[in-house]
Amino acid sequence: MPVKPSDRAPRRDTYTPESLLAVAVEVFNRRGYDGTSMEHLSKAAGISKSSIYHHVKGKEELLRRAISRALDGLFAILDEPEARRGRAIERLEHVVRRTAEVLMAELPYVTLLLRVRGNTRTERWAMERRREFDHRVAELLRAAAAEGDLRADLDARLATRLLFGMINSIVEWYRPLPDDSSDRGPVADAVVRIAFEGLRDHGGPTRP
Repeated sequence: MPVKPSDRAPRRDTYTPESLLAVAVEVFNRRGYDGTSMEHLSKAAGISKSSIYHHVKGKEELLRRAISRALDGLFAILDEPEARRGRAIERLEHVVRRTAEVLMAELPYVTLLLRVRGNTRTERWAMERRREFDHRVAELLRAAAAEGDLRADLDARLATRLLFGMINSIVEWYRPLPDDSSDRGPVADAVVRIAFEGLRDHGGPTRP
């Protein structure tokens, strides 16, 4: 049976801590974190377990590094100039668009972040950080509603959950084009259009 490219171990002479992390994320996403052993990681990376332990204490450290990469990308969005100045609705749209773009750019890492269930200290830390990110987006929603740009009859926390439910679903179907990021823009734009046509206050009557 031919070996699929995703199942081949990388050449030993191309091994780096970064390539090890990429392999670990692929195995975590395929097998589940709890279902992955150091033996699985060793075989997938094409190196001995002792070589892995030379760089990390164990698989939970690899999990934390991978999740940190996803979280760092998301939280960096909130510090971008477009997310810090202007009307709240404009900042919110920027954050939503960039969140979708970061998810697609860092797809394996964000996929792993979204799949943690709180079974380890690292997973609980990741879930707390996700809640913090969601809270900050909810604050933008409330500010935009207070400025009269969003529907006042929507609960900010519920709207935030629905927004991220739509964005996070991208991991289930998005498959990037080889060596090409040109498909990310249309997807992110579609997310913004669909979300904000429903969220914006168009001046019509609202239900109590």
